[in-house]
Amino acid sequence: MTSANREDIVVVAVDGSPASDNAVRWAANTAAKRDIPLKLAASYTMPQFLYAEGMVPPQELFDDLQRETMAKIDAARELALSVAPDIRIGHTVAEGSPIDMLLEMSHDSTMIVMGSRGLGGLSGMVLGSVSGAVVSHASCPVVVVREDNNVTDDNKYGPVVVGVDGSEVSKRATEVAFEEAIARGAELIAVHTWIDAPIQGPGSGYAITDDYWYAMQQEKEEKLSAYLSDLQDKYGDVPVQKIVTRDRPIRALTEAARGAQLLITGSHGRGGFKGMLLGSTSRALLQSAPCPIMVVRGV
Repeated sequence: MTSANREDIVVVAVDGSPASDNAVRWAANTAAKRDIPLKLAASYTMPQFLYAEGMVPPQELFDDLQRETMAKIDAARELALSVAPDIRIGHTVAEGSPIDMLLEMSHDSTMIVMGSRGLGGLSGMVLGSVSGAVVSHASCPVVVVREDNNVTDDNKYGPVVVGVDGSEVSKRATEVAFEEAIARGAELIAVHTWIDAPIQGPGSGYAITDDYWYAMQQEKEEKLSAYLSDLQDKYGDVPVQKIVTRDRPIRALTEAARGAQLLITGSHGRGGFKGMLLGSTSRALLQSAPCPIMVVRGV
């Protein structure tokens, strides 16, 4: 997934909202821990209703929009420096869709960080259309920081949590999780759930014994250890806690992520619908996770 021209840089979307401010704080902290620059990215669009079709809007309108956008950038820069006074900060201001801007920037960035408002007016539509589109299509990992994901003294030094399911995209997410953990000097918690394991029994009425569940648990733990062993050798300084549990992934990961500084999941873009590149687990976690969540797409 590496691009020849990929820069080691954290890009954060800026729109002046409380969720965006949270994202800026988190991104500044991350850039400082990784000792890489932060880029503030904002965009503006010309309101279509202000002028008739075919008319060119006056230059003053462009100037005003650019001024407003730069004011948001300047405020975000102050906020970032209040969190991490020594980081290097650049910015980009584009005219047009923030989705297009961020997807373009994702080709040569380490990660994109963006805010999400939390509960919207429509039931279930918690993830904004911009963050949803960027998470689904970006070429680099995307971190979504919700309005209620505050960095506190309790979670600032918390662990990095990753969901492991053995798939190719999960392997990539696990490697990214080790990179994040070592950059942050954090413990890594690897979570594997197995509620959907097929049950081999002689037929209905067969009572599954405690011995069976114990053997199944042991087998899953051994598989997880084997799965992580190469990365543990490579990132030997990262303390690793393994959680293997017979539970639903969303509940197990939400529980493990309490007090974490980052939850990482792979995006399973299996759906037949074009554009539906987020698996149901990733989508649910983006709405309910108790900490910022990074979604890693496959190559």
